[in-house]
Amino acid sequence: MVLLLAVVCGVAVGNVYFPQAVSPLVAEGLGVSADTATLVVTAVQFGYAAGIFLLVPLGDRVPYRPLIVSLLSLAGLGLLGAGLAPGLVPLLAASALVGVTTVIAPILAPMAAGLVPADRRGAVTGTLLSGSIGGMLLSRAFGGALGEWLGWRAPYLTTATLALLLALVLSRALPRTTAPSRQSYPALLGASLRLLRTEPELRRSGFYQAMLFGGFSALWTGVALLLTGPAYGLGASAVGLLALVNAGTMICTPVAGRQVDRRGPDAVNLAAMLAVLAAAAFLLLGGVGGAVGLTALAVGSLLLDVAMQSGMVANQVRIFALSDEARSRLNTAYMTCAYLGGSVGSWLGARAHGVFGWPGVCGLVAVLAALALVRHLLHLRTVARGPA
Repeated sequence: MVLLLAVVCGVAVGNVYFPQAVSPLVAEGLGVSADTATLVVTAVQFGYAAGIFLLVPLGDRVPYRPLIVSLLSLAGLGLLGAGLAPGLVPLLAASALVGVTTVIAPILAPMAAGLVPADRRGAVTGTLLSGSIGGMLLSRAFGGALGEWLGWRAPYLTTATLALLLALVLSRALPRTTAPSRQSYPALLGASLRLLRTEPELRRSGFYQAMLFGGFSALWTGVALLLTGPAYGLGASAVGLLALVNAGTMICTPVAGRQVDRRGPDAVNLAAMLAVLAAAAFLLLGGVGGAVGLTALAVGSLLLDVAMQSGMVANQVRIFALSDEARSRLNTAYMTCAYLGGSVGSWLGARAHGVFGWPGVCGLVAVLAALALVRHLLHLRTVARGPA
């Protein structure tokens, strides 16, 4: 069941990330600038953040099977609308709808955490994250290659068909569950905000991931502009191929989960933040172009991907330990913070590239990681002083 859920996470998460590879094709197809076309990426990520806040709490109120099947069906219809959109504004609206409804992974994570003993939650969370990472990587490669071959609409129409077929399969395959809470919907939404206010560990975890995921989104928004721009002059499929280089992340994330089980979340968070700073230095060399630049982009993006996902495992294990009855609400608050950070990071990445070029994107990644590191070091100093 855990492996099946990992596949489902990958398919759902892919809907958020393949637009990063096809945005240059959208610009060409709709006759808008490349920077303007990146609004499609921002729209789906803002929609995802809104969906996390508005819909993920229903995981504590509605049985998982009907909730997940309904959301995946609506996501399929949104993708269909995006693929048929006549202009940029309808495409942005459809992209936001896809983002809102494709919030399957953050609903499945609390469900899976409840299916296993506490000492296996790190490994299981890492496995589900590996599925999500596979969706990120393959969706960019798939979207870029198919878009160059058949046009930017083809990835949307193909993923719409896949989502609708998968919804049909899951209507039979998912286990029957009972909802742990009978609270009203407004109470569930209020609970997420209340938990964010009352749980300092939740706020800390949300801030960490907002910063690192913001850097991650800035990178992949900026790298599409870099690779298709004058420095390299490559097509949209090059973005997908660069993403495939990062397939090693799928192997590293379960390892990170086991390290969280063994050493605790704080140690993994610290390593992740330092790794993102190192990644920013490698990525800066990507601006020189040629084989050296491509190698630097591959190494830097792989290091950043591994660090961001390892931090995600550490943070989720920390917040799931806060309450057995409110995991969906805890995950709602946490993932809302993460994807708001990612949405802002994507927007800032496009702006930084437009004003400062590729060095501006790398500097933004470093600044966001440094903010997370400063916050973490302050926490570690407080903990060290606590017993005395």
